[in-house]
Amino acid sequence: MIRTDNRIMPATVGVPLFTRAFVVMVVAACLANTGCMNSRFASVRRTPTNPLDAPLQLMSYGGPKVTDRTRQSLRQLSLEKYADGDYSRGLSELAQIIEKEPTADNLYTFAELSYIAATRADALGKNATALELYAGSVSHAYYYLFESQEGAQSDGYDPRFRQACDIYNKSLEGSLRLVKLQGKFKQGETYRIKTPNQVFIVSLDTVGRWKDTEFQDFQFTSDYEVEGLKNQHRQYGLGVPLIAECKDKPPKAPGSEYFPPNLTFALTAFLEVTHTPDIDPDTKKPIHYCRIHLYDPLEQPEIVVKGKKVPLEADISTPLAYLLDSSSLGPAYMATLGLLSPGAQQDERGIYMLEPYDPKKIPVMMVHGLWSSPMTWLEMFNDLRAQPEIRNNYQFWFYLYPTGQPFWISAAQFRNDLETMRNKLDPDHAAIALDQMVLVGHSMGGLVSRMQTIESQSNFWHLVSDRPPSELKGDPADAEALRQVLFFHPNQSIRRVITMGTPHRGSDFANSTTRWLGKSLITLPSFVTGSSNRLVASNPGFFSNEELLQISTSVDSLAPDSPVLPAMNDAPKAPWVKFHTVIGVVDPDTWLGYFSGRSDGVVKYESAHLDEAVSELIVTADHNSVHRTPQSVLEVRRILREHVRQLREEYYSSIRQPLNVPQADSEIMPASHLAPVVTSPVMPAAQTPATPTAMSPSPSQPEMNPLKRSIYSTPPSSN
Repeated sequence: MIRTDNRIMPATVGVPLFTRAFVVMVVAACLANTGCMNSRFASVRRTPTNPLDAPLQLMSYGGPKVTDRTRQSLRQLSLEKYADGDYSRGLSELAQIIEKEPTADNLYTFAELSYIAATRADALGKNATALELYAGSVSHAYYYLFESQEGAQSDGYDPRFRQACDIYNKSLEGSLRLVKLQGKFKQGETYRIKTPNQVFIVSLDTVGRWKDTEFQDFQFTSDYEVEGLKNQHRQYGLGVPLIAECKDKPPKAPGSEYFPPNLTFALTAFLEVTHTPDIDPDTKKPIHYCRIHLYDPLEQPEIVVKGKKVPLEADISTPLAYLLDSSSLGPAYMATLGLLSPGAQQDERGIYMLEPYDPKKIPVMMVHGLWSSPMTWLEMFNDLRAQPEIRNNYQFWFYLYPTGQPFWISAAQFRNDLETMRNKLDPDHAAIALDQMVLVGHSMGGLVSRMQTIESQSNFWHLVSDRPPSELKGDPADAEALRQVLFFHPNQSIRRVITMGTPHRGSDFANSTTRWLGKSLITLPSFVTGSSNRLVASNPGFFSNEELLQISTSVDSLAPDSPVLPAMNDAPKAPWVKFHTVIGVVDPDTWLGYFSGRSDGVVKYESAHLDEAVSELIVTADHNSVHRTPQSVLEVRRILREHVRQLREEYYSSIRQPLNVPQADSEIMPASHLAPVVTSPVMPAAQTPATPTAMSPSPSQPEMNPLKRSIYSTPPSSN
């Protein structure tokens, strides 16, 4: 973090208060007209979604009703009179039959009839009766699925099998809703449910990476409809998808210090029933022990029950949408705060995670652009995380920074934040996956990302002065802050950079009007303006380009005549980094395309193009949507798959074995060996008194491979 002190004081730019207020009103009106201020991501449904609505006629007049097949089963048992009423007596007689003949047909019939009776009792507010009936339904659906021969050996062709899964899921959900209503839906709780025929002792625990985390509340994903995300990703199976909320207590998980406040997670509740010979001493009825486990479906998408692999019912999109709506800082507010008042956002600046840190997964760092926030990436994040081969190999991180300040200030802060994070998470640099990082930057975020991969030498210093930095006078803290901005080395942990709609050669959007607006609106913190002003005052005649030092906004920094941009393009690039570009071009048949030419409306193709890019994709999109189009998401997925494939090739090359490429969804494993040494040019050392160039090997150490260590320690599984 580049600061001269611990305080951030606003620095005014001498614009009349009336002018500033007027411009703020105009921008706010424009923002409101775009719909950014009023967008929602999730809304509450009138009734929860239920796949049993149609087969059981739950919402119809006179419903719910048993299916024709269940009515036939009741008829064969001489119990048809209970198909439309007097469910309690019918279930009691059916339970006696099951004690003698626990066939799959009888078990399913009990589960369906009990569920219908439960929904009727639930609708009448008879909570205790409904809870008993839901418990009977879910337990018998479980017996049908896992203990009856027909259910356990089902191949999925029988529609009754899928319906039994739905009855299991919705009965368990109905039970949990009533338990929550009683205030007992808490981890570590055990409670007893008595029915006329059985006793259930139910416990609730979290397993996996959340076993030590106490969640404050749970919501049911079926209550919500996703609106702000184009795609809703689900996995079909068994269990109840939940939204787990962390409110005043942060979760106990690796990297939790990088979680945003009030984070939500996707969990799935699964109930397992165990038969025992135990008899309840009060009712003289058999006891069934029911264990409800809360699984993270992203960590464990399937479980093994009775020797059978079972996929968990999962919804990973609704918890994400719920998080966006429950956040105290909406996307429009965060973006506008970072643009207009960069100093006010310095406390929020930094790297954010939405899932626990995993040392075995490659980080994908997403860096937003001008007048934006990490929220802009959630559409792509939602789609990429839904792919097993992506989420098994990658973890997604997000960088939030104030977009009102010049991008090279943000790049210096990003450089510092990356180093600080690595020292916290992996001080011994033992996590090899962290050395394979991928940066994805949109618009100005692409410039912030690219500056992590170039060698400054003395090129950037010479933009402001021809005299050596050792002659610089003034406050040592100010001088050090300037050195950190102008002298830097490429980050050796970054292997790929994807830029999307990035103005590598500036943008005509930064014209005289927008630059005037920027100066009228943006209030920079004193560590940006005060430091430069003090150095200029203390060193008369020292700086050959004082104007560059005093560039006050990000809009100025993106101008095509900015001298920093050609210096970036000419700077030595880290040879181990591969660049990719995604470039938006507006449809020429639209009015915007007619006036914009070959551009995305903000950035021309020529500016977004990179000669050193190993791939380039042109998509039909404007600047604000270039990173949200399906083609862009597919391109990022392709690059991430290619990255994993090439890491595997490095491994096999290093051990000199023939390549047997495993399937794309196998997980990445840690490594301790070195990949083959690749000869590459050594960059010139930067003219800085601080440290020797990171690219030059120490005389006392052997030359390190610029590709770093490979990510595997043993051959990847072919499964």
